[in-house]
Amino acid sequence: MFDSLSDQMKADEKASSSTAEVMLRWAAAAVIAVLVFGGLYFGVRLLE
Repeated sequence: MFDSLSDQMKADEKASSSTAEVMLRWAAAAVIAVLVFGGLYFGVRLLE
C-alpha cells in the first residue's frame, strides 16, 4: 500500500528522465572531467 521513500524516488527518476538523457549526462560529466584533469596536467607540465 505504501511505498518506501527510496522506491518512490526510483519511480520518480525513471519517469522524469529517459535513457538518452541519462547517457548524455554521464557523457557530459566525463568530458568535463577529462578537460579539467587535462588542463591541470598541461598546467603542471608548463610549470616544469
